[in-house]
Amino acid sequence: MRSSSRLLVVLVALAGASCGGSPWNNPYPASESGKNILYSAFTERPKHLDPVQSYSENEYVFINQIYQPPLQYHYFKRPYELIPFAAEAVPVPQYFDAEGRRLPQDVDSSKVAYTVYEIRIKKGILYQPHPAFARDAKGEPLYFRLTPEELKGIDTLGDFKHTGTRELTAEDYVYQIKRLAHPRLHSPILGLMTNYIVGMREYVQTLRQAAERLGDNERFLDLRRYPLAGVELVDRYTYRIKIKGKYPQFVYWLAMPFFAPVPWEADRFYSQPGLAEKNIVLDWYPVGTGPYMLTVNDPNRKMVLERNPYYKGEVYPSEGEPGDREAGLLDDAGKPLPFIDKVVFSLEKESIPYWNKFLQGYYDASGITSDTFDQAVQFTSGGEITLTEDMRRRGIQLQTSVATSVFYMGFNMLDPVVGGASERARKLRQAISIAFDVEEFISIFLNGRGIPAQGPIPPGIFGYREGPEAINPYVYDWVDGRPKRKPLEEAKRLLAEAGYPDGRDAQTGQPLTLYFDTTARGPGDKPRLDWLTKQFQKLNIQLVIRATDYNRFQDKVRNGAVQLFFYGWNADYPDPENFFFLLNGPESAVKTNGNGPNYSNYDNPEFNRLFDRMKNMDNGPERQALIDRMLEIVRRDAPWMWFFYPKDYTLHHAWVYNRKPNQMANNGLKYQRIDPQLRERKRREWNQPVVWPLVLMAGLLVASVVPAIAVYRRRERSTAKGAVDRTAA
Repeated sequence: MRSSSRLLVVLVALAGASCGGSPWNNPYPASESGKNILYSAFTERPKHLDPVQSYSENEYVFINQIYQPPLQYHYFKRPYELIPFAAEAVPVPQYFDAEGRRLPQDVDSSKVAYTVYEIRIKKGILYQPHPAFARDAKGEPLYFRLTPEELKGIDTLGDFKHTGTRELTAEDYVYQIKRLAHPRLHSPILGLMTNYIVGMREYVQTLRQAAERLGDNERFLDLRRYPLAGVELVDRYTYRIKIKGKYPQFVYWLAMPFFAPVPWEADRFYSQPGLAEKNIVLDWYPVGTGPYMLTVNDPNRKMVLERNPYYKGEVYPSEGEPGDREAGLLDDAGKPLPFIDKVVFSLEKESIPYWNKFLQGYYDASGITSDTFDQAVQFTSGGEITLTEDMRRRGIQLQTSVATSVFYMGFNMLDPVVGGASERARKLRQAISIAFDVEEFISIFLNGRGIPAQGPIPPGIFGYREGPEAINPYVYDWVDGRPKRKPLEEAKRLLAEAGYPDGRDAQTGQPLTLYFDTTARGPGDKPRLDWLTKQFQKLNIQLVIRATDYNRFQDKVRNGAVQLFFYGWNADYPDPENFFFLLNGPESAVKTNGNGPNYSNYDNPEFNRLFDRMKNMDNGPERQALIDRMLEIVRRDAPWMWFFYPKDYTLHHAWVYNRKPNQMANNGLKYQRIDPQLRERKRREWNQPVVWPLVLMAGLLVASVVPAIAVYRRRERSTAKGAVDRTAA
């Protein structure tokens, strides 16, 4: 009886303790409770953290908080606007002719032989603490001649006892640009930059030959010894980049990690024998001057960013879009950045555990998957998106944004049936575009998370129009203040005029059969493919789906061995040139042996001429007029069935402030702020342990054990009495 009572007492005590202490299911150490820490997750391990090699969104989540390119995007303003980051100002391009004479800013691009960007770096910027900067008492590098004996006990970067720092200089930016051509590295933009940066193509050969001359045990290729013609160091804080011709979009690259600084000391430090075997390399441990530094890299469990103690000088923005101030997004204007001390990213391979931990308050923000959509949001009677009652009760907030991306169904313009510039083929493509109910697709398969595309340029990019001017008039009408898809009868009329009345060839009487290539082959893809087939059945067109693996699909698209296909494009930078070049004739995939991004092989001479004029122009009315004409041409020719611009939905808790979706900038962590005390209160409220089943079980246990104990004791007493009686006898 006594032991059962103890069990009941313990359970009751634990139930009481849980009301005031840390929740039992808290996945984080108790020492982190109430700390200024943001909790997030990642779903796949980053492959590259070296800025010269990284070109993936899941990698940019980390390195864009660590590295400091010359420029960055304004966190709030739309259309997207470049502002200084490490640079004192956004550089103004200087144009020169072949004789080296300075040209006016409004000069025709055909007269520009080369462009110079002069970039001046702010003084006083310091690198994060790092052993590459550690010095001894004489000022000599402490860890540049590591021996095998010294490397014993060194397994991570944190095992080095000493660190140091130094000031950021212009030479660090020059060094990184040279690293684009490093023979042991593979930069995804090297091919593009050899077309623009003066001398880069020749520099590739220079470094290759220099690397071949290194000894077998020598790994450090000191790029300071090899000048690059197109990159000039002016002084300690100033450098110049020389570009072939006129390429206004180059300034956008200055906001990417490819052009962030890498100090030669880091290159020298990581090149030492024995470190690569321990995974102590720049690709694993970045070295930057940004607001955060990577302190834990365990991609099978978690990644941790912590505040760079030497970061200073940047303050929260004081300007934004209309409505930002009213939304409280400018309340922290002028305060020093960053606000958060530490960011913990935990590996979550499955969406449901991620979602459940978000609802429990253990992740501060979350996206919305198809599995969780109905639990998070709902549609009003007017078709508007709103949070469910449960989400609103928890104080969760919803943010939506249109991605700088476009998805499309491409018509191979070299195909004898759907391609070409004939009126017959054009009307066939227009008819399919009308019959293809994009709105229904978005509703069924995307939960409404998309906007029907009216052309190649998504919202937020210069050239995108609003209102009646924005619609594709060959597919939509403007009715009651919104675009309305033309009726199916219009598609059937165009199909008949194309020579296929009721989906049959007017000359042969044979049904029209089209072929669609795709990588979708699994059971989960069947509903989408069935839906796709039905869109063509509306016109009595027979669709044959040819499924294949991704590599084979890529080969077929690049070689023009397809008829219809789906594709998408994410912007590298927010400029219409980065979308229109997908339709530029000279960049046809077939004409460029598979290297061009124009997979539909569209080639309209007038469009090509306008593109050549538009691509190098500054934003303004003249450029907008050219864009409007280009849109009219491609809408009429319909080389794509304009599909949709994806719409991102994100949720965050009430204790998270200053979140605003920015499709171009990936360095938004420094702007966010949290209220740790509110988070702790909500976690306790939402994670109260349910102990009554345990108490009930304990009570049942006590109730069942007490009679047994009583019987046992009576038996023991009876046995003892019998023994006494026998002894007495």
